[in-house]
Amino acid sequence: MIKAITGTRDILPQDIPKWKYLENIVNGIFSKFNYKEIRTPIFEETALFARSIGETTDIVSKEMYSFIDRGGTSVTLKPEMTAAVVRALIEHSLEKKQSLNKFFYISPMFRQERPQAGRFRQFHQFGAEVLGSNDPLLDAEIIIMAYDILSSLGLKKIVVKINSLGVPESREKYKLILAEYLKKYHDKLSAQSKKRFDSNILRIFDSKENQDQKIMEHAPLLIEHLDDESLEHFEKVKVALLGANIPFEIDAKLVRGLDYYTHTTFEIVSRSVGSQSALCGGGRYNLLVKELGGGDIPGIGFAAGMERILLACENEKSFSVKEEEIDIYIVTLEKELIQKAYQFAVNLRRSGLIVDLDYLSRSVKAQMREANKASAKFVIFFGGNELNQKEIVMKDMKTGVQVNIKFDDVDKIIFTIKGR
Repeated sequence: MIKAITGTRDILPQDIPKWKYLENIVNGIFSKFNYKEIRTPIFEETALFARSIGETTDIVSKEMYSFIDRGGTSVTLKPEMTAAVVRALIEHSLEKKQSLNKFFYISPMFRQERPQAGRFRQFHQFGAEVLGSNDPLLDAEIIIMAYDILSSLGLKKIVVKINSLGVPESREKYKLILAEYLKKYHDKLSAQSKKRFDSNILRIFDSKENQDQKIMEHAPLLIEHLDDESLEHFEKVKVALLGANIPFEIDAKLVRGLDYYTHTTFEIVSRSVGSQSALCGGGRYNLLVKELGGGDIPGIGFAAGMERILLACENEKSFSVKEEEIDIYIVTLEKELIQKAYQFAVNLRRSGLIVDLDYLSRSVKAQMREANKASAKFVIFFGGNELNQKEIVMKDMKTGVQVNIKFDDVDKIIFTIKGR
């Protein structure tokens, strides 16, 4: 038997209502903030992600699905969306058509990680990107949208964590202070953190190794070394969040290691999904567009893992969705009438109703069982003396009430269903 590849999974019909529920909330909230949907190709040139995510990151060095196409170009299944959105902005000169561009997306992503609860190798994210303004109110807006989506799903055990990375100048000064502190512990750092000491020192804060965490407990913090401009920006973000009644806490160890990140960074974590607690995260990346060959255009965005969010919802039992129903199931009383019943079903479907019928030549009893399984609101009995009188019998499956309706009176059938 050929099975789904490790780290991927099928989303079966019984699970789709939960996904649609989440997607509807995502679409609704982004639309209220006037964000427009963008869809980019499933793969991009590998160089795009190497430049945007960083050559030294685990995603680029270990996790990307990359291959050489027939034209000799290295391409990669996209592991994240920000770079693709920025590439689209630059390629289509969108900033010339509109000075502020507000995008959102829902898309599959691909990373060759170790599969675990809420983490897959093909996974799905929704998120938003704003390009064209350095206004701290947009930093707050991104966080508010993320929080509103999660709270609209009924999630209670969520915590918003925020921090500031400041501007590059103050961050570079801070890196020297951090390096000076870490020099005396260098031999005790994990192998990975020793590499990060030279290539991406801020990411040592992300280490999960016990010896690194103990060392970093007393490390100097970036937020203690921010310049006035950065502190003012961060203060405006906090004031806006308080005004929107968003509960948050400052996590001074929450960092993004790449140089194009500036000012606000944030995560929303859940206490309902185990060790992989981050449901979404984002930050301001004022230097990324320039890094990828565009103009001096500031940006901020976030991404959220849909599988992990649905796992948190399941663990908290935060929402339930109605079983998908159909309007009518047609029970054919005589096998020779199946062609007429089929055409009748086609006409009802074209009138806007959800209709199904038997294709397996089953008994009336078996057809009724199928109608119940399909959660049909009504059953139409097609055949018998009623059909000779150009009528059908329509049964309300909830009340058991039956009515006779003229065969060609589609309007009355629709009225009966809608009036239930």
